[in-house]
Amino acid sequence: MFGDLFEEDYSSVSNNHYGKGKKLKTKALEPPAPREFTNLSGIRNQGGTCYLNSLLQTLHFTPEFREALFSLGPEELGSLEDKDKPDAKVRIIPLQLQRLFAQLLLLDQDAASTTDLTDSFGWTSNEEMRQHDVQELNRILFSALETSLVGTSGHDLINRLYHGTIVNQIVCKECKNVSEKQEDFLDLTVAVKNVSGLEDALWNMYVEEEVFDCDNLYHCGTCDRLVKAAKSAKLRKLPPFLTVSLLRFNFDFVKCERYKETSCYTFPLRINLKPFCEQSELDDLEYMYDLFSVIIHKGGCYGGHYHVYIKDVDHLGNWQFPEGKSNLDVNLKDQKEEAIDDPLMILKAILLQEESNLIPVDQLGQKLLKKIGISWNKKYRKQYGPLRKFLQLHSQIFLLSSDESTVRLLKDYSLQAESDFQRNDQQVFKTLTSKSPGLNDRPSCPHWFDINDSKVQPIKEKAIEQQFQGKESAYMLFYRKSQLQRPPEARANPRYKVPCHLLNEMDAANIELQIKRAECDSTNNNFELHLHLGPHYRFFNGALHPVVSQTESVWDLTFDKRKTLGDLRQSIFQLLEFWEGDMVLSVAKFVPAGLHIYQTLDGDDLMLCEVDIADGEDIFVWNGVEVGGIQIPTGGDCEPLLLNVLSLTPSGEGGECQQLIESPRVFPSNAQLGTVFSALAIPEGVVVLISNTESIGEESWTTVPKEDLKKTFREQGLRNGSSILIQDSSSDNSLLTKQGKWITGVNDTDWLQVKNLCQLESEEEQVKVSATVNTVVFDIRIKAIKELKLMKELAENSCLRPIDRNGKLLCPVLDSYTLKEAGLKMGSSLGLCPGKAPTSSQLFLFFAVGSDVQPGTEMEIIVEETTSVRDCLKVMLEKSGLSGDTWHLRKMDWCYEAGEPLCEEDATLKELMISSGDALLLTEGKLPPLGFLKVPVWWYQPRIPSHPWKSRQDQASCTFSQGGDWRAASTQGAPSDGHAEGSLLFLGDVDISEDAALVELKSQAMTLPSFSEFCIPSPAFLRAWTVDSKRPGRLLRFHHQQLKEYKLGRRTEICLEPLQKEENLGPQDMLLRTQMRLPGKRAYTLPMDMVWDTARGSTAGSLRQRVADFYSLPVEKTEIAKYFPEKFEWLPVSSWNQQITKRKKKKKQDNLQGAPYYLKDGDTIGVKNLLVEDDDDFSTVRDDIAREKQKQLALGKKSQEALHVQSSDVASGAETPARPRGPEASLSIHVGSFR
Repeated sequence: MFGDLFEEDYSSVSNNHYGKGKKLKTKALEPPAPREFTNLSGIRNQGGTCYLNSLLQTLHFTPEFREALFSLGPEELGSLEDKDKPDAKVRIIPLQLQRLFAQLLLLDQDAASTTDLTDSFGWTSNEEMRQHDVQELNRILFSALETSLVGTSGHDLINRLYHGTIVNQIVCKECKNVSEKQEDFLDLTVAVKNVSGLEDALWNMYVEEEVFDCDNLYHCGTCDRLVKAAKSAKLRKLPPFLTVSLLRFNFDFVKCERYKETSCYTFPLRINLKPFCEQSELDDLEYMYDLFSVIIHKGGCYGGHYHVYIKDVDHLGNWQFPEGKSNLDVNLKDQKEEAIDDPLMILKAILLQEESNLIPVDQLGQKLLKKIGISWNKKYRKQYGPLRKFLQLHSQIFLLSSDESTVRLLKDYSLQAESDFQRNDQQVFKTLTSKSPGLNDRPSCPHWFDINDSKVQPIKEKAIEQQFQGKESAYMLFYRKSQLQRPPEARANPRYKVPCHLLNEMDAANIELQIKRAECDSTNNNFELHLHLGPHYRFFNGALHPVVSQTESVWDLTFDKRKTLGDLRQSIFQLLEFWEGDMVLSVAKFVPAGLHIYQTLDGDDLMLCEVDIADGEDIFVWNGVEVGGIQIPTGGDCEPLLLNVLSLTPSGEGGECQQLIESPRVFPSNAQLGTVFSALAIPEGVVVLISNTESIGEESWTTVPKEDLKKTFREQGLRNGSSILIQDSSSDNSLLTKQGKWITGVNDTDWLQVKNLCQLESEEEQVKVSATVNTVVFDIRIKAIKELKLMKELAENSCLRPIDRNGKLLCPVLDSYTLKEAGLKMGSSLGLCPGKAPTSSQLFLFFAVGSDVQPGTEMEIIVEETTSVRDCLKVMLEKSGLSGDTWHLRKMDWCYEAGEPLCEEDATLKELMISSGDALLLTEGKLPPLGFLKVPVWWYQPRIPSHPWKSRQDQASCTFSQGGDWRAASTQGAPSDGHAEGSLLFLGDVDISEDAALVELKSQAMTLPSFSEFCIPSPAFLRAWTVDSKRPGRLLRFHHQQLKEYKLGRRTEICLEPLQKEENLGPQDMLLRTQMRLPGKRAYTLPMDMVWDTARGSTAGSLRQRVADFYSLPVEKTEIAKYFPEKFEWLPVSSWNQQITKRKKKKKQDNLQGAPYYLKDGDTIGVKNLLVEDDDDFSTVRDDIAREKQKQLALGKKSQEALHVQSSDVASGAETPARPRGPEASLSIHVGSFR
């Protein structure tokens, strides 16, 4: 009723039924998850039913209502099994409500479904997606229940529990005659505006009198004249359960729009209604009411979500919530976080717990994972490097064995650390054992829960005070009489007064759920391992290779990952009856050189899921030492690298000619580069060049200095596929020249060019400074200052900045960097500029204002990398001379266009991966809150034979002009030289959560003011597209998919297209606009939508067959072409244009989704019937005019007499209208007649 007052929740529904791993394995649909620790069940949101869920949970936690409904048996209500019988009178709504309550009480699932209940309401899928008001639903649901229960013992159920009366009285001041009128109510509607709270509102309504005097006299029937009088209202009869509806939503008659009242409005946990009642002679306890439910609306007048705070009267749930963290708890948390962040403390603690303080390094990593729940590589590697390297760097604490396989604490340090560790450990132990008493320990403490669709969590009673005001505030209040006491047997007993047939149904359903969960659990926890048997392998050329074949050497084993490594070892022993001696299991991986062993699995008591074994992992089974009598190197450090080695060998007579030989060689990555000489039996007086690129060219080669030959292959940056070139140093010419392929002079450029940009006079404008890749930038700067003969003071206040090919100055280079670290190539140009370079903890940023940014106009700032986005924005605004709080920052891409905004204002630049040299844009306008999108929405009207939904002004055919108005288009059904480009009309912006679904976006768009011109029955009759280049771009399918899964981004615009009927496109369906060519005319009929199933291949033959069937034409007489609107060209689709790849010379089947057609949703396909028109021309007169205009524009002829092309491009200057809403949809529940 009040617009989009809900938010979708698809957390419990997923379309993805596939597990992650090396293999894509089909995963069965999982049963619903069991209840969480609260032992209460939520209700799944069907898309827009959060308002229904909140009310149903309130009724469910009203035990008297629930039990009164349960008391009605099948003899009165009928049976759901008979609902389809024509003569059976089955009261479906109360039956489905009974069944839902039984599921909420007894069925072991985290969330129940309301699909059966809403089906009994007569709701369609559109109704379940449509937004409604919970106060309106409360009245309509009670009315439907009253109608459904006519003629049963429960006919007065609603009246008995919720019905009250109000008496309105007018007392004549002259004759004291009392005129009264009685009104019934099921809920009290109270004002919120200009009222401080509930008691204040009730006082205004039922205590204060309205006096009729002066010009506003009352006509008394007894006196028969105008007299002074007093009008008042009182509560005459109070119901057991009092429902209060708060009027949060009002209308502003000045702005002509709705708004939500978010001011503070208090309400008590216990209220005494005696002052507001007509009869007040009874005891105060008769008038006391306790709050037990608060339905909360979060959001504004045009968007939001419902959830409910509920008091668990019967203590059905498990309410365990700490009263608050003590200082001791906070200190303990800080100690734990500090310990986890310090790897030294963690590793020392692990080693001190070992008997001899000695442990294998691999096992140390496993124990670290078990202790803190995260591996070394994920937690510390980026900051501290590999584990072994870390241990080596802290040699004053840790002692590694000679082969680096084991580690222990140094003895002197061990004694000192052990005493410190024990002292700290005792302190932490004391902290752990002193727990704060929870609220659950107090029996008198009420148990409150926050039920938010599927999610249920305990809350404190104090949390209710947070719902007094704001955008998330109370909307409905439910009170129960304090005198209503629950029987002791109902406490913590969910089976209390549940009918036997429902108990049996729920018990059977729970057994079925347990069986399904056990099956699913078994399926999900099994993974596949590939066992490589050591005796079937041999070691040669630096890696392991099968002796016979890969098939015979590998065994596949399916195993439960919840079992331990010892269980896996025992299972393999049983499989391999021939095995003798020790068995070691190691993780292996295939590399280009062969199979390599990386890590040995230790710790038989660890579960497989704890040792980081993935599905489809390769496990090498061996004795841990040798294979075939050869000792095997293991670990990532000695991973074999397959390299291409190029060298010269003599050929021809006398060996005068030399030939370049390329041979693949395998080397351990931790071996020194100089081992190449011994492997190839080459003397060391040669030059070595290396290349890390796939293509061999002069620019990719780097000479290795003699001192670097002692570095390892990995330190030199070599990887699989890298090349090594061996060249004689005594040769005058380069080897590259002799081959005639490469240019000479690999080391020609050993200098950098430095330009004087300090605005100081100098004899030289630029100088060349000699350098190598290891030269420090500081040395180059000082040399340049000396050679330019500039002042020595510049040494303290200058920096070097690279100059790109366009002459732009880039980010300053740190003085401490070498040229290699700074990424500077020999021969580069640098600018000597005034000002210090940023430190290693600072960022040098470019920024500009607005969107029309030209290269070279950016400003520059230096900020700390720990600066927040908000502070950085302030600095940039100050430097730009701007003010105000309606600005935000965006990243700028390489083509000077605005990229994604920096939404997290409190995040640091470092956390957002902003680095030196990045460019930011100061953009006007405030960003939507984090997790929300501001989506511009357009109305798209394609040129189709008939309008599915006409506007209220009966605008049957129209296009949108550049000025923003609608103008008439061609006559319906008449030939047209245009194409399927329809018209776009800007509707407005929609603020929506990224977690919302596409259908919710459509629903909100339907409430925009401009949308009121169109009569669309439901969101299902709208097709959504992204807007690309002022045209529909990507088709957004799947109504219930969350917007964040579409990865729309914050600049995406959406257009909505009306449909004649609902559609449900599959992932393989392609939507095309087809137009039939009119014979004898260079024109087409109006376009028609055609769906093409590409599941069997998107080939030309398949498309031609689909088009022929669509137009009832013979396929051999059907010709088709794709239209390219940017070029105004048609490309015929032929079945014979099969492409031939250059390398394999093999024909591959044509795919229209690839080059040159790139066919996608929304493309226009021209259709020609060769029976009546046999030519190759698909173009129209409009295409000729448009191409001519493009040609004139390309030649620079922009005359006013240029031909006008009737284009239906989007008007870019459309203004965003205000936000009044469209027509409201009424809420109804369909009930049969039982009178």
